Amino acid sequence: MRASRNELILKIALPVPLRRCFDYLGDEKLFATPPRPGIRVKVPFGKSNTHTGIVLGVSRDSELPVAKLKKIITVIDQEPVFDATLLQLLEWASSYYQYPIGEVLFGALPPPLRRGDPIKSKSEYAWELTATGRHMDSSGLKRAPGQARLLNMLQSGSGEQLRVELKNRQWRAPLQALLNKGIVQKSAIVTAASEHNSAAKNIALNVDQIQAAATVCEHMGEAKRYLLYGVTGSGKTEVYIEIIKKVIAAGRQALILVPEIGLTPQLIQRLRGNISAHVVVLHSALSAGERLQAWIEAGNGTAAIILGTRSAVWVPLQNPGVFIIDEEHDISYKQQDSFRYSARDVAIMRSKLSAAPIILGSATPSMESIQNVHSEKFASLTLTSRTGDASHPAISVIDMRGKRMFGALSGELVEAIAAEMHNKQQVLLFLNQRGFSPVILCHACGWMVKCPRCDTRMIYHKHLNTYSCHRCNSQSRPANECPDCGGRELLPIGHGTERLAETLTELFPSARILRIDRDSTRRKGSMQQMLEQITAGDADILIGTQMLAKGHHFPKLKLVGIVDSDRGLFSTDFRAGERLAQLFIQVSGRAGRENLRGNVIIQTHYPHHPLILSMIDYDYQEFAKIILRERQETNLPPYSYLTLLRAEDYHSPAVERFLTEAKNNLNLMNANLEIFGPMPAIVEKQAGRFRYQLLIQSNDRNLMQRTLEPWSKSLENLKSAKNVRWSIDVDPQELV
Repeated sequence: MRASRNELILKIALPVPLRRCFDYLGDEKLFATPPRPGIRVKVPFGKSNTHTGIVLGVSRDSELPVAKLKKIITVIDQEPVFDATLLQLLEWASSYYQYPIGEVLFGALPPPLRRGDPIKSKSEYAWELTATGRHMDSSGLKRAPGQARLLNMLQSGSGEQLRVELKNRQWRAPLQALLNKGIVQKSAIVTAASEHNSAAKNIALNVDQIQAAATVCEHMGEAKRYLLYGVTGSGKTEVYIEIIKKVIAAGRQALILVPEIGLTPQLIQRLRGNISAHVVVLHSALSAGERLQAWIEAGNGTAAIILGTRSAVWVPLQNPGVFIIDEEHDISYKQQDSFRYSARDVAIMRSKLSAAPIILGSATPSMESIQNVHSEKFASLTLTSRTGDASHPAISVIDMRGKRMFGALSGELVEAIAAEMHNKQQVLLFLNQRGFSPVILCHACGWMVKCPRCDTRMIYHKHLNTYSCHRCNSQSRPANECPDCGGRELLPIGHGTERLAETLTELFPSARILRIDRDSTRRKGSMQQMLEQITAGDADILIGTQMLAKGHHFPKLKLVGIVDSDRGLFSTDFRAGERLAQLFIQVSGRAGRENLRGNVIIQTHYPHHPLILSMIDYDYQEFAKIILRERQETNLPPYSYLTLLRAEDYHSPAVERFLTEAKNNLNLMNANLEIFGPMPAIVEKQAGRFRYQLLIQSNDRNLMQRTLEPWSKSLENLKSAKNVRWSIDVDPQELV
């Protein structure tokens, strides 16, 4: 029905798990200018709730009777929080990944804006003397010694150090007193002003780097897609920097994504040291206020370079010039819960909508990106050699069968570590298992400690003296005896980073050992502090999980030991081999990045496994050819497209009933899709819930998308859907 002359019907998205917008009435008098999509409003929702909503459209008509429509309460913004291009991207993502538009939009906003707070740029205040204060003698403040000392400080000091000192609470009262007397005054400092290096450095590039940068720069303003394949240590970051300089010179912005927070400190240091521009960082470890400030500076163009993790792909940009996805193969770019989007693939679409080039960089590209090069969707840029005098590391394999072991270490690896210690070189031991031991076993009957809520074993963490489940985070205190047989000999089986550190301390008591995993880097700033220790040479032996496997530059690191290479060799996931090869090559690439040739030692019980053999040759391109040939023969991605419907509940029959009904609905809509299941997930029980899934496969992505939209809406109407948790995962990266 049609609204009256002075009223508008607004199509509003709300942060609720419903795949639709809601119609509200808005009086034209509330708006200083005609309302545009992307502004926020306050609206009533339900019987007594109030929500922040985002306007997606304006109309004079509604499918509902106008008399039944509620009125908006207030208008928060006169200008949109999302520009037209970013709003189009968000709507595309909602449709492609089959996720409610309201939750997609609000997930892209900093927390204060989700609450409906106004957009305010944070300013830092400096205290400066007035004309009276500059000529005043502090002896006139004898009765107020605090004010006198403060006056002397302000008359003699300046700069950042003084500003920091004045933030101390002890100066609040004296500052207020001087302010009241007209001796000092406050002035705002724009946060961005002092955060970039005014003296940019010129980087000497080799022929491959010059060619790669020039190719991208020739096509500025075009939505070109590039795969920058460069072996570890080949100088991909230098290529990024050269391109970003050209982008900034043209008055445009650069968005750089990295897969993990731990990669931001070194990269931001290099960006600020080589480019004269304001850089902001966006990731989940920042406070809500810090994220909002970076978001504002990116959106108004104050920030020329935006560096962030996955969620930074949604940051507003005033004038985007280039998108860079570093370590593009990394699984961290795919969100694994709630809104299951791929930041890499979203960035590719954003590049298209923004008419700006995108660079996907990696030493171990994903099979999808390599296939996109073969099908000429991406252009290929190649860096074939390491920069400077660095060469590829020498790789050797230790067959551990029948060998005497020192904990998790073979005698040969212990000798190699001792040799590097003697030569004052750093050693990295890679073990992708945090904790002390992955298994606790009763020596009498074979009972193992299992999580009561999951189909997994609990991990023993010695420093906390707890059993911990790495899936649901359940914890319990270690038992003194076996609950099955009463045996008191409970043995730790296997090795985690804690136990490896203990072994190394016994073998090398004078060594400075640094363990870097999620447990040791929980405190804010601890990762940065450890990286600085490594770079400064204040650590001899590094023990790390995959947090250290990629992107880091350790100039003094000579030897890398892969302690347990057999993990993942026999996984049921068809991507396991690809992921393991990427991990091996990335961690191996940390060795010998300066003028000394590095060494990599791989410990294995399967020295003749094809994957191990391919690692010896350090030839990822040849390995990729084999994998792609296998995928094509078995019709697996990137030669087909997958969607996973997951469901979970405390009662497995409810889950199976829902998935069976969902499968029947899908068969009625389209008989040309292959459907597998319902079947239990590989880890069937997690956090007390039984997990089942339905796998859908098609060779036609458009057919898949055309079917998913009506199907996902039909699932909401199933009675069985109300009894289970369910989610749709388009292009799933994990099948567990």
